[in-house]
Amino acid sequence: MISALIKRILPRGLYGRAALILVVPIVTLQLVVSLAFLQRHFEGVTRQMTRNIAHEISLIAHEVADAADAGAAAAAAGRLGGELAMEVALPAGPQAPAADSRVFYDLSGRIVIATLRETFPEIRGIGLDDLRRVEFTLPTAFGPMEIGFDRSRVSASNPHQLLVLMVFTGLLMTLIAFLFLRNQLRPIRRLARAAEAFGKGRVVAYKPSGATEVRSAGNAFLDMRARIERQIEQRTLLLSGVSHDLRTPLTRLRLGLAMLGEEEAAPMIRDVDDMQRLLDDFLAFVRGDATEEVAEKCDPLPFVRSVVEDARRTGQAVTLHAVEGAGEVLMRRGAVRRALENLIGNATRYGTKAEVSLAILDRAVRITVEDDGPGIPRERREEAMRPFTRLDDARNQNRGTGTGLGLAIAADIARSHGGTLRLGDSARLGGLKAELVLAR
Repeated sequence: MISALIKRILPRGLYGRAALILVVPIVTLQLVVSLAFLQRHFEGVTRQMTRNIAHEISLIAHEVADAADAGAAAAAAGRLGGELAMEVALPAGPQAPAADSRVFYDLSGRIVIATLRETFPEIRGIGLDDLRRVEFTLPTAFGPMEIGFDRSRVSASNPHQLLVLMVFTGLLMTLIAFLFLRNQLRPIRRLARAAEAFGKGRVVAYKPSGATEVRSAGNAFLDMRARIERQIEQRTLLLSGVSHDLRTPLTRLRLGLAMLGEEEAAPMIRDVDDMQRLLDDFLAFVRGDATEEVAEKCDPLPFVRSVVEDARRTGQAVTLHAVEGAGEVLMRRGAVRRALENLIGNATRYGTKAEVSLAILDRAVRITVEDDGPGIPRERREEAMRPFTRLDDARNQNRGTGTGLGLAIAADIARSHGGTLRLGDSARLGGLKAELVLAR
């Protein structure tokens, strides 16, 4: 419970956590120094200064006690008070403090009162309401004697200066640490942006910089990106060559079959068409999103509407059901169109109708295709997105056969855009619901 609460409170980003690591020790150090050192230091100084002035007060009290009468006592008190820079009144005036009083935040005043009472237990009242003066009443044989003097004589002058200096130094060092931290984290953030963009199928310029460890990670990322790009390029070139070499004999076979009788050639022509479609789908899957197409910002609503209209013109029973939100998304239009066409084709092949919905969210764009077909069992949905997988017992094979690459191509394109392909049950139509999610 406590650990979960701490995780929710702590910042999630590296910058925030690193800043917290810097700030907490500085604040803790200032608090420890303030409470432990400053309090003890200034309390000791205040106690010592109060004891020193208590000797002067004792001298006045002894002179008053040795006086022959009240007049001589008042004269002696006044004379010594002037010499010792104190204001002495005998007898005390009507405004003399009758009880101890101080401001609640006057911490050193507590030490002054305790030290004076330790030396003069008979003191009636010590008034520290005015932070600049000390006033108290001391009983004598000739009546109460009021004594007042400047507060600076019993308290350390300007104790806040050290606190101000500590706070200013702490803020200055924190600012310097923040600047240094920002410079150290900037290469990490650039690396994260480059990796995130590459995960969405985009290549952004990146040059390793920063600390040695960050440079090593950046160089490793560049090497990995280069290897992946070379692998994709080689795979695409290989499959393009294979496709080109196979199209020629397939074309010759089709021309040769066309010269035969229609009844004899029809089954073999269908086989050739299946081989051609399989070859096209296989090439599209292997090529994936590794074309020369550049990702660009576009409004998903006109894009999805155009794909639906194109599918309707080819005779597919598909409609645009619902639209939510507005905005633009960075994507490869050709690749996403191919993925959406595959989903719509699967929906209309295995069902009688399909419905497309669009939701433009804050961090993603979700395109949903639902049908009224038999659907796919929950335990076989992950298998259905694997290449060349045909779930013959789960889908309607009377409407035609597929190559088993439609969902795999759509899932691959979704991943290349930083998203995913999710399969579920359509609550409205009762068939399969395929959600193509693209990161914004």
